[in-house]
Amino acid sequence: MTNLSVNVNKIATLRNARGGNVPNVQQVAMDCERFGADGITVHPRPDERHIRRSDVYALRPLVRTEFNIEGYPTEDFIQLVLQVKPHQVTLVPDAPDALTSSAGWEVEPNMEFLSTVVERFKEAGIRTSIFVSTDLDNIRAAARTGTDRVELYTEPYAALYPTDRENAVAPFVAAAQAAHSVGLGLNAGHDLSLENLKFFHERVPHLAEVSIGHALISDALYLGLEQTIKAYKACLK
Repeated sequence: MTNLSVNVNKIATLRNARGGNVPNVQQVAMDCERFGADGITVHPRPDERHIRRSDVYALRPLVRTEFNIEGYPTEDFIQLVLQVKPHQVTLVPDAPDALTSSAGWEVEPNMEFLSTVVERFKEAGIRTSIFVSTDLDNIRAAARTGTDRVELYTEPYAALYPTDRENAVAPFVAAAQAAHSVGLGLNAGHDLSLENLKFFHERVPHLAEVSIGHALISDALYLGLEQTIKAYKACLK
Protein backbone atom coordinates (compact mmCIF):
# COMPACT_ATOMS: atom_id res chain seq x y z
CA MET A 1 0.00 0.00 0.00
CA THR A 2 1.10 3.55 -0.77
CA ASN A 3 -0.15 6.03 1.80
CA LEU A 4 -1.69 9.39 0.95
CA SER A 5 -0.61 12.26 3.19
CA VAL A 6 -2.60 15.45 2.65
CA ASN A 7 -0.69 18.71 2.95
CA VAL A 8 -3.06 21.25 4.54
CA ASN A 9 -0.90 24.35 3.99
CA LYS A 10 -3.32 25.72 1.37
CA ILE A 11 -6.17 25.57 3.88
CA ALA A 12 -4.11 27.76 6.18
CA THR A 13 -3.31 30.12 3.29
CA LEU A 14 -7.02 30.63 2.66
CA ARG A 15 -7.70 31.18 6.36
CA ASN A 16 -4.89 33.69 6.73
CA ALA A 17 -6.09 35.71 3.74
CA ARG A 18 -9.16 36.80 5.70
CA GLY A 19 -8.14 36.36 9.32
CA GLY A 20 -10.20 34.54 11.88
CA ASN A 21 -10.48 30.77 11.74
CA VAL A 22 -12.38 30.01 8.53
CA PRO A 23 -11.62 27.55 7.13
CA ASN A 24 -10.60 25.71 10.28
CA VAL A 25 -7.31 23.93 9.63
CA GLN A 26 -7.77 21.45 12.46
CA GLN A 27 -11.28 20.50 11.31
CA VAL A 28 -10.14 20.04 7.71
CA ALA A 29 -7.29 17.80 8.84
CA MET A 30 -9.67 15.63 10.85
CA ASP A 31 -12.07 15.52 7.89
CA CYS A 32 -9.24 14.42 5.60
CA GLU A 33 -8.55 11.50 7.93
CA ARG A 34 -12.25 10.70 8.18
CA PHE A 35 -12.50 10.61 4.39
CA GLY A 36 -9.59 8.17 4.07
CA ALA A 37 -6.30 10.08 4.14
CA ASP A 38 -3.43 8.12 5.68
CA GLY A 39 -1.63 11.15 7.05
CA ILE A 40 -1.46 14.91 7.43
CA THR A 41 1.51 17.02 6.29
CA VAL A 42 2.35 20.57 7.33
CA HIS A 43 5.20 22.84 6.28
CA PRO A 44 5.59 25.70 8.77
CA ARG A 45 7.75 28.49 7.36
CA PRO A 46 9.41 31.23 9.44
CA ASP A 47 7.02 33.95 8.18
CA GLU A 48 3.97 31.80 9.06
CA ARG A 49 2.28 32.82 5.81
CA HIS A 50 0.27 29.61 5.87
CA ILE A 51 0.77 27.02 8.63
CA ARG A 52 1.61 28.66 11.94
CA ARG A 53 3.55 27.17 14.82
CA SER A 54 0.33 27.24 16.81
CA ASP A 55 -1.31 25.07 14.12
CA VAL A 56 1.43 22.48 14.51
CA TYR A 57 0.88 22.25 18.26
CA ALA A 58 -2.89 22.16 17.83
CA LEU A 59 -2.82 19.42 15.22
CA ARG A 60 -0.51 17.02 17.04
CA PRO A 61 -3.08 15.60 19.52
CA LEU A 62 -5.80 15.52 16.86
CA VAL A 63 -4.04 13.59 14.09
CA ARG A 64 -4.84 9.90 14.40
CA THR A 65 -3.01 8.68 11.31
CA GLU A 66 0.52 9.91 10.51
CA PHE A 67 1.73 13.44 11.23
CA ASN A 68 4.51 14.67 8.95
CA ILE A 69 6.26 18.00 9.47
CA GLU A 70 8.44 19.26 6.64
CA GLY A 71 10.79 22.20 6.54
CA TYR A 72 14.31 23.55 6.50
CA PRO A 73 16.11 22.42 9.67
CA THR A 74 16.94 25.69 11.38
CA GLU A 75 17.42 25.38 15.12
CA ASP A 76 13.93 26.83 15.66
CA PHE A 77 12.44 24.21 13.33
CA ILE A 78 14.40 21.43 15.03
CA GLN A 79 13.15 22.49 18.45
CA LEU A 80 9.56 22.64 17.19
CA VAL A 81 9.79 19.10 15.82
CA LEU A 82 11.46 17.76 18.96
CA GLN A 83 8.68 19.26 21.09
CA VAL A 84 5.81 18.07 18.91
CA LYS A 85 7.32 14.65 18.07
CA PRO A 86 5.51 13.88 14.81
CA HIS A 87 5.72 10.44 13.26
CA GLN A 88 7.94 11.78 10.47
CA VAL A 89 10.01 14.86 9.69
CA THR A 90 10.91 15.69 6.08
CA LEU A 91 13.99 17.86 5.59
CA VAL A 92 13.78 20.27 2.65
CA PRO A 93 16.44 22.77 1.47
CA ASP A 94 14.08 25.74 1.19
CA ALA A 95 15.29 29.25 1.78
CA PRO A 96 13.12 31.05 4.39
CA ASP A 97 11.38 33.13 1.70
CA ALA A 98 10.85 30.29 -0.80
CA LEU A 99 7.40 30.25 -2.40
CA THR A 100 7.42 26.46 -2.51
CA SER A 101 9.93 23.61 -2.49
CA SER A 102 11.71 23.72 -5.84
CA ALA A 103 14.71 21.39 -5.50
CA GLY A 104 16.11 18.57 -3.44
CA TRP A 105 19.20 18.54 -1.25
CA GLU A 106 22.68 18.25 -2.65
CA VAL A 107 23.59 15.76 0.01
CA GLU A 108 27.37 15.39 -0.26
CA PRO A 109 28.18 19.09 0.42
CA ASN A 110 25.71 19.02 3.33
CA MET A 111 26.64 15.58 4.66
CA GLU A 112 27.83 16.64 8.11
CA PHE A 113 24.90 19.01 8.64
CA LEU A 114 22.24 16.54 7.51
CA SER A 115 23.80 13.64 9.43
CA THR A 116 23.77 15.66 12.65
CA VAL A 117 20.14 16.73 12.18
CA VAL A 118 19.02 13.19 11.31
CA GLU A 119 20.76 11.84 14.39
CA ARG A 120 18.97 14.33 16.65
CA PHE A 121 15.57 13.35 15.29
CA LYS A 122 16.25 9.64 15.35
CA GLU A 123 17.36 9.85 18.98
CA ALA A 124 13.90 11.29 19.67
CA GLY A 125 12.25 8.38 17.87
CA ILE A 126 11.14 10.44 14.86
CA ARG A 127 11.35 8.89 11.39
CA THR A 128 13.37 11.07 9.01
CA SER A 129 13.07 11.70 5.28
CA ILE A 130 15.31 13.83 3.08
CA PHE A 131 13.90 15.63 0.03
CA VAL A 132 16.04 14.76 -3.03
CA SER A 133 16.10 14.69 -6.82
CA THR A 134 16.50 11.51 -8.85
CA ASP A 135 20.31 11.70 -9.03
CA LEU A 136 21.43 8.20 -8.07
CA ASP A 137 24.72 9.17 -6.41
CA ASN A 138 22.86 11.77 -4.37
CA ILE A 139 20.38 9.15 -3.17
CA ARG A 140 23.20 6.82 -2.17
CA ALA A 141 24.80 9.70 -0.29
CA ALA A 142 21.52 10.30 1.53
CA ALA A 143 21.68 6.76 2.90
CA ARG A 144 24.99 7.62 4.57
CA THR A 145 23.31 10.35 6.65
CA GLY A 146 21.38 7.67 8.51
CA THR A 147 17.99 8.86 7.26
CA ASP A 148 15.13 6.37 7.12
CA ARG A 149 13.65 7.56 3.82
CA VAL A 150 14.06 9.93 0.92
CA GLU A 151 11.26 11.90 -0.69
CA LEU A 152 11.59 12.29 -4.45
CA TYR A 153 10.93 15.78 -5.84
CA THR A 154 8.39 15.02 -8.57
CA GLU A 155 7.92 18.39 -10.31
CA PRO A 156 10.10 17.29 -13.30
CA TYR A 157 7.86 14.25 -13.71
CA ALA A 158 4.70 16.36 -13.60
CA ALA A 159 6.08 18.85 -16.11
CA LEU A 160 7.01 16.23 -18.71
CA TYR A 161 4.11 13.84 -18.13
CA PRO A 162 1.60 15.47 -20.54
CA THR A 163 3.92 15.08 -23.53
CA ASP A 164 6.11 12.05 -22.73
CA ARG A 165 5.07 10.09 -19.70
CA GLU A 166 7.48 7.19 -20.30
CA ASN A 167 10.54 9.43 -20.24
CA ALA A 168 8.99 11.44 -17.42
CA VAL A 169 8.76 8.45 -15.10
CA ALA A 170 11.97 6.62 -16.06
CA PRO A 171 14.35 8.56 -13.75
CA PHE A 172 11.98 7.99 -10.85
CA VAL A 173 11.88 4.25 -11.43
CA ALA A 174 15.68 4.17 -11.37
CA ALA A 175 15.77 6.39 -8.28
CA ALA A 176 13.29 4.16 -6.46
CA GLN A 177 15.36 1.09 -7.22
CA ALA A 178 18.53 2.85 -6.05
CA ALA A 179 16.91 3.95 -2.81
CA HIS A 180 15.61 0.46 -2.12
CA SER A 181 19.02 -1.06 -2.84
CA VAL A 182 20.64 1.01 -0.06
CA GLY A 183 17.87 0.34 2.44
CA LEU A 184 15.93 3.59 2.17
CA GLY A 185 12.17 3.89 2.31
CA LEU A 186 10.62 5.96 -0.47
CA ASN A 187 8.24 8.92 -0.43
CA ALA A 188 7.36 11.30 -3.26
CA GLY A 189 5.75 14.68 -3.66
CA HIS A 190 5.35 17.97 -5.55
CA ASP A 191 2.85 18.57 -8.35
CA LEU A 192 1.41 15.07 -8.22
CA SER A 193 -2.24 15.23 -9.27
CA LEU A 194 -5.23 13.20 -10.41
CA GLU A 195 -3.85 13.50 -13.92
CA ASN A 196 -0.46 11.92 -13.26
CA LEU A 197 -0.58 10.05 -9.95
CA LYS A 198 -2.00 6.71 -11.10
CA PHE A 199 0.69 6.19 -13.76
CA PHE A 200 3.44 7.23 -11.32
CA HIS A 201 2.17 4.77 -8.74
CA GLU A 202 1.92 1.95 -11.26
CA ARG A 203 5.48 2.42 -12.50
CA VAL A 204 7.52 3.48 -9.46
CA PRO A 205 8.30 0.55 -7.14
CA HIS A 206 8.68 0.57 -3.35
CA LEU A 207 6.61 3.74 -2.95
CA ALA A 208 5.58 4.09 0.72
CA GLU A 209 3.92 7.50 0.71
CA VAL A 210 2.94 10.46 -1.44
CA SER A 211 2.39 13.93 0.02
CA ILE A 212 -0.03 16.09 -1.95
CA GLY A 213 -1.40 19.52 -1.16
CA HIS A 214 -1.93 22.14 -3.85
CA ALA A 215 -3.53 19.92 -6.50
CA LEU A 216 -5.67 18.02 -4.01
CA ILE A 217 -7.06 21.13 -2.32
CA SER A 218 -7.68 22.71 -5.74
CA ASP A 219 -9.58 19.61 -6.89
CA ALA A 220 -11.65 19.74 -3.71
CA LEU A 221 -13.06 23.10 -4.81
CA TYR A 222 -14.80 21.26 -7.67
CA LEU A 223 -15.32 17.74 -6.36
CA GLY A 224 -15.63 18.29 -2.63
CA LEU A 225 -13.04 17.12 -0.12
CA GLU A 226 -14.46 13.65 0.47
CA GLN A 227 -14.74 12.73 -3.21
CA THR A 228 -11.33 14.21 -3.94
CA ILE A 229 -9.58 12.13 -1.29
CA LYS A 230 -11.38 9.02 -2.52
CA ALA A 231 -10.23 9.80 -6.07
CA TYR A 232 -6.60 10.18 -4.99
CA LYS A 233 -6.78 7.02 -2.94
CA ALA A 234 -8.15 5.18 -5.98
CA CYS A 235 -5.01 6.19 -7.89
CA LEU A 236 -2.92 4.44 -5.25
CA LYS A 237 -4.68 1.05 -5.36
